[in-house]
Amino acid sequence: MRMYVVVLFLLAGMLGAVFSAGAQDVDDKTGPAESVPLDMLASIIALKQNLEQRIAEKKLDIAASTSETQKQNLAAELDRLDKMLASTSRDFERIATGVDIGLFAEQKKEQFDWKAELVSLIEPGITELKRLTQKAREKAQLKDELSYYQDRKPVVRQANENLMDLISRTEDKTVKQHLEKLVPEWQGVENQILSKLEITQMQLSELESEEQSLLESSQDSIKNFFKNRGLFLFIALVSCISIVLLIRYAYLSLVKYIPGYAAQYRPFHLRALDLLFRVVTFLAALLVVILVFYVFEDWVLLSLAIVFLMGLGWAAKHTLPRFWHQSRLILNIGAVREGERVVYQGVPWLVKRINMFSQLENPDLGQTLRVPIETLMDLTSRPFRRHEPWFPCRKNDWVILSDGTRGGVTSLSHEMVELVMRGGAKKVYQTADFLGMSPMNLSVNFRLKIGFGISYNLQAAATNEVLDILDAYIRNQLAAEGYENSLLNLRVEFGAAGSSSLDLVVIADFEGKMAPLYNRLSRAIQRWCTDACTQNDWEIPFPQLTVHKPAALP
Repeated sequence: MRMYVVVLFLLAGMLGAVFSAGAQDVDDKTGPAESVPLDMLASIIALKQNLEQRIAEKKLDIAASTSETQKQNLAAELDRLDKMLASTSRDFERIATGVDIGLFAEQKKEQFDWKAELVSLIEPGITELKRLTQKAREKAQLKDELSYYQDRKPVVRQANENLMDLISRTEDKTVKQHLEKLVPEWQGVENQILSKLEITQMQLSELESEEQSLLESSQDSIKNFFKNRGLFLFIALVSCISIVLLIRYAYLSLVKYIPGYAAQYRPFHLRALDLLFRVVTFLAALLVVILVFYVFEDWVLLSLAIVFLMGLGWAAKHTLPRFWHQSRLILNIGAVREGERVVYQGVPWLVKRINMFSQLENPDLGQTLRVPIETLMDLTSRPFRRHEPWFPCRKNDWVILSDGTRGGVTSLSHEMVELVMRGGAKKVYQTADFLGMSPMNLSVNFRLKIGFGISYNLQAAATNEVLDILDAYIRNQLAAEGYENSLLNLRVEFGAAGSSSLDLVVIADFEGKMAPLYNRLSRAIQRWCTDACTQNDWEIPFPQLTVHKPAALP
């Protein structure tokens, strides 16, 4: 439990950091200047003077030069020195004032651009998200700049040392004169790098000193969040829930007076009204959220809401055909309709209700499925007749499968079927495999068809007297063993004249409750037929082979 509290606390802190950054004024970034080293300002002034002197020299060199190539090179150097001077002036003013002077720069007037205006609507939200990592990004940038100047500091120092070494060793006045002209320029470069290095180090130190611990920043963010945007979000959430409940209450109060609303299968106009209610509820919820943000003038949350709406619009562009298909299903004019029969996962189902979560029912399985409406989009239903079966069997029925398995159904679903055979052994089938084995349900009623053969010695009585005697004997035995009440029909018929016997057929129909005794009854009929033959001295033949011998020649 404590871990959940800590996680929620940190999560709220991070959310607060995102949403509360906009509540702070711009002055929070540019607080009053702290004590600035005066020697750093003095070094910047010296650097500016050096740059101004070098700029003046470059201008004189350009005026005195007669070579166009040399003038272009000098102009490029002059441009670079001008940029360095401007950068030095900005650094001096920024360090002296302690604020970013770029905030007060005059903005150019731009022409209207609808794309730019659209971006400006969502810019506050994106800016707030970026501010969450602003400190980290600024620190990383300062570290990169510090590494850049530290790498170049020994290089420019070596360059100055090389120049001074060459000047001290050369005796040629012309070469010495040209070398001495390079000294101020490279010393200025070194001074600028040192100045930038000191400024970057100072900014990095200030940034690190302002850093707070994660717990402190989370606490501050949570406080700011609940004082400002957290309150606005709460009001927006309460308003959204309230408008949804209000519209739903009005809708339920209205439909009570519309005939047919309580019917099992509602008419089209009620379905259309229900779909319209959903659309209006969704739009009203979005509108009230945007209205709350607009009233409180929280442009950050408003821009985030606009980004969310743009995302919904973009998603709707690609999913509109799917929404249209779902709307047709809800209006009951699609490929699947309420009150019809549909096959899902190989099992037929009755479509009881179509909604965002639809209801399918199988009366024989005794199951009801709750499936999302997307599941019905690839299916097709059809009307059905009253006596159409929904499954080959029900629970506690006895079945015989094509593989010879006979058992009682103890568990049924659209996934698995479990059979318990005589003796207690269980066998489980996947429903698709079970249906593929053409189960024969014995629990409705079933027929036993038993063949039996007698000798050709009884040929004269085989089609009449023998049949009556055997029929009466089997009926007596059924009554004696208590099976008479379950017997539906009994017939003893002549089947065929076989190669070795006259074949009789005993046809017995029993009620479904005798299904567990299916094999026992089959064996009993065989036994009764044998007993009848014994009692009446009827010969039971066995397969015989007759050999015809040709007559002997005289």
